[in-house]
Amino acid sequence: MSDAEHSLHSGTGVLDRSAIRKNFDEAAANYDKSAVLQARVRQQLIERLDWIAFEPDTILDLGCGTGHAARALGARWPKARVVAVDFAPGMLREAARHDDSGRFERLCADALELPLPDASVDLLYSNLMLPWCDDLDTAFAEMARVLRPRGLLTFTTLGPDTLIELNESWHEADDYTHVIPFADMHDIGDGLIRAGLVEPVLDIVRYTLTYPDVYSLMRDLKAIGARNATTGRPRGLTGRQTMRTVEQTYERHRHEGKLPASYEVVFGQAWGAVDRSDAERDGEFAIPVSAIRRRGGNESP
Repeated sequence: MSDAEHSLHSGTGVLDRSAIRKNFDEAAANYDKSAVLQARVRQQLIERLDWIAFEPDTILDLGCGTGHAARALGARWPKARVVAVDFAPGMLREAARHDDSGRFERLCADALELPLPDASVDLLYSNLMLPWCDDLDTAFAEMARVLRPRGLLTFTTLGPDTLIELNESWHEADDYTHVIPFADMHDIGDGLIRAGLVEPVLDIVRYTLTYPDVYSLMRDLKAIGARNATTGRPRGLTGRQTMRTVEQTYERHRHEGKLPASYEVVFGQAWGAVDRSDAERDGEFAIPVSAIRRRGGNESP
């Protein structure tokens, strides 16, 4: 197995965006078969919109993948203009296949440089796209730029306990970093504030997927496009002994006949600032303890 097949490997902490695009482009046709976690989180993120009395005119699904959320958002607000954005052309082709009723437009673009006017979006929805942006400040700045005053940003990303079992197993096997260093929830909140977004609220939900062996986990990650996309990734082959060490170390986590793969999902929302004083009002963000306790238990999609 080549090291390019080892998902979420990070040699330098810097992501190669052309490699990310290529990986997701190649995974698009069969993405939905393995995107179990992504589908569960997408459903819950959309359900959270029930909590808000909101009638958007323009909706942006940023990192739309195969288009399921864009279709659902269009069905929820049939009078709204829905724009589905992804920078992998293959994902947009799959999204077009799922848009049988023509509910949304499609745009191939990078989240770090959106070709959209300032203050043009009422609702910006983004599900598990941010882990693939190692420059969160730029990503949040672009989100803040395109949001209208009091427009809503709702998103999910991954926290540092994601794939912790796989990360620990690789640490036993070699000196490389094999799992992207995901941002801490407090750092995400600070980034939202720096971007000028207001009233951020964040909480965490933990999920556990189970597998018969570590190779099945790696195949699933590859199938959704979550492959090694760092600029410092090794180009050679991974030795059998290294892989054997990973396999043996991961076995320590086996429970009731299955190997767990943990995911720490950060749910967040924030609002576009009305003016500068709005953005600078407190410089604080809220993380409701009650929400974390209520949603902090494991879920197994």
